[in-house]
Parts: sequence; structure tokens; C-alpha cells
Amino acid sequence: MPGHEHDWSRVLLAIEDVTDREEARRALVGSENFARGLFQHSPVSLWAEDFSGVKKLIDEVRNQGITDLRVFTDVHEEFVARCISEIRIIDVNQHTLDLFGAPDKETLLRSLPQIMRDDMEPCFREQLIDLWDGKLFQQREVVNYTLDGTKLNLLLQFSVFPEHEHDWSLVQVALTDITARKKAEAYLEYLGSHDALTKLSNRSFFVDELNRLERKGPWPVTIIMIDLNGLKAANDELGHAAGDSLLRRAGEVLNSLIDKPARAARIGGDEFALILPNVEHAEGMAMMKIILDLVAINNEFYTDLPLSLSMGIATSAPGERLEAVVKRADLAMLAAKREHYAQTVSERRVTAG
Repeated sequence: MPGHEHDWSRVLLAIEDVTDREEARRALVGSENFARGLFQHSPVSLWAEDFSGVKKLIDEVRNQGITDLRVFTDVHEEFVARCISEIRIIDVNQHTLDLFGAPDKETLLRSLPQIMRDDMEPCFREQLIDLWDGKLFQQREVVNYTLDGTKLNLLLQFSVFPEHEHDWSLVQVALTDITARKKAEAYLEYLGSHDALTKLSNRSFFVDELNRLERKGPWPVTIIMIDLNGLKAANDELGHAAGDSLLRRAGEVLNSLIDKPARAARIGGDEFALILPNVEHAEGMAMMKIILDLVAINNEFYTDLPLSLSMGIATSAPGERLEAVVKRADLAMLAAKREHYAQTVSERRVTAG
């Protein structure tokens, strides 16, 4: 106390209850540790980023009187790249490193051009347009690449943190790996339009493609109907594995020949069809000759059971429905098939005689 400094014979002790303050401090530390743990150990890739530089660029453009960012970026494509250069990555979590195969954060950040390439700039442009329109929470599917070049399909979720809406100085980007789902969807889509055995298009696709060509062309459309000779005999005498082998070989021949916009389809058990848009009759006849040449080559590799096809062709006349073209080609194929079997019987009689 004053006047007792020489011997400290009078001192004052004050005790203040700071329990609430200490509990609040410990709770805050605990909350921060909990939040940090959630961030670091999240099962999705999390990025904390600073978009304040992006907002400044967008505000500058808006202040120039620009009202449509899409039109503006159509003319000024470099604006998107400028915005990308203004993004500052604050932190990423462990799952991000694992997802992209990066040993540490520094390696990941150095490799961003390798990770985010190809279609990322158009995708980011759409993100900018959404931000321009006030959409501070967004989600879209994007494609990134790991450090070893593996393609990743990702669901990107972007959100500006509360209380940072005025400057976008803290945003979170969450990336969920949907690669397996996209592959499954692609396979199911493939199965929906393809025959699993021959890898050709299926009947459903064949019908849809005819309807599309009926509406939009191009004309003329040449149809080649094809029937696999001897499938029933192969199944009955040698088993269905032999019949499946013939079907696969027919698929190999047709797949090796057909390029878009032409299409090859298996439309029945032993029936196939070729759709040739913008192809005249003479070109279609030449295609049939090539098919027969490929069948002969195929038979040189598979000597146990010969592949044989009967074919019929028809080309659309002006104003003719494609359904009628298919019917004419089918009738021509049936005539060729009858001729094939008649010739086979004749050859057997000659051999027997």
C-alpha cells in the first residue's frame, strides 16, 4: 500500500471471479479445435479460399455499366483468366491431398494448372456468372485430374461464408468424388442403347435414330438389313456358345466398318441393320461389298465355323417414310436369305451325288 513500499507491511490482494471468462475461452478453443477437426478430417475435399480479388474485378465491370456478364465475357474472354488469377487459396484439408495424390499442400498448389485444366475455364465462367447474379451458393459437376493424370468427376459446391457476403474474402469449396457414379451412369446409358454381346446399338436406339432422321435428315437415307445365316443350326448342333461367337464376330465386322453418322444395330436375335444417312444407293451397294470382304477376312481368322450374312438394301425416295425403306430392305434381305439356303441345299445335293 502507499507509504509501505519500504517494508511491504501493508499489501492489498484483490480476487475476481473469472470462471465464466475462462470457461468461455476454453469453449472457444474447443470450438475452434472442433471446427479445425471437421475441416481436416472431412470425408470430402474442402478448400478455404479468398475471392475478394474476384469481387473487386466484378464490381469494376459492373461500375462500368455492364449489365450482362455472359455477353461481356463472350467479348472479353481474358476476363475469366484474370479472375482465376485473383483467387487466393487459404487452406485445404487432408482429403484434398489424398484425392489428388499430392504429398503436401505446397505440391498441390504448384500443380493447380495440371489439376484444373481442359474445361475448367468455361466451368469457372459459369460460376462467375452465378456470382454476378447474386448466387452465393452454387453446385455443379466439374472434371479435374489427379497429379498422375487420372480423370476425376467431381460435384463442386461453392458457398460464401456468412458475414463475408460483402467482400467474398472467405469462401468454401467442397469437392465430392462422383467418378464411380458417373462411370455407372455412363455404363447404364450404354446398356440402354447398345447390345451387350455384339457392342452394336440395340433395337431401341435403331428406332429412335430412324425417328430422328425422319424429322431432321440428312437425306437420302440408305438402310441395309442383315441376317446372320446358320445361327439356329450353330446353336442346335454346337451349343449357344458357338452361336454367341458368330454374333460377336458379326458385331466385330460391322463395328470395324461403321463410323458416325452411320449406325449399326442388332435389332433381333440374328438380325442387324445399318443406317446410312446422306448415302446414295450406289454407295450403299459398295458398303455391302466391303462387308462381304470383311466377312471373308474374318473367316480366315476363325476357321472352325464360317460367318455368313444375307443382306438387303433400300434407299429412301423423296418424301418416302423410313419405315417403308426398312420394309423394302428387309424384303430384299429375305430374298437373299432364301437364295443362300437354296444354294446351300443345291451344293449339298451335288456333294452327295
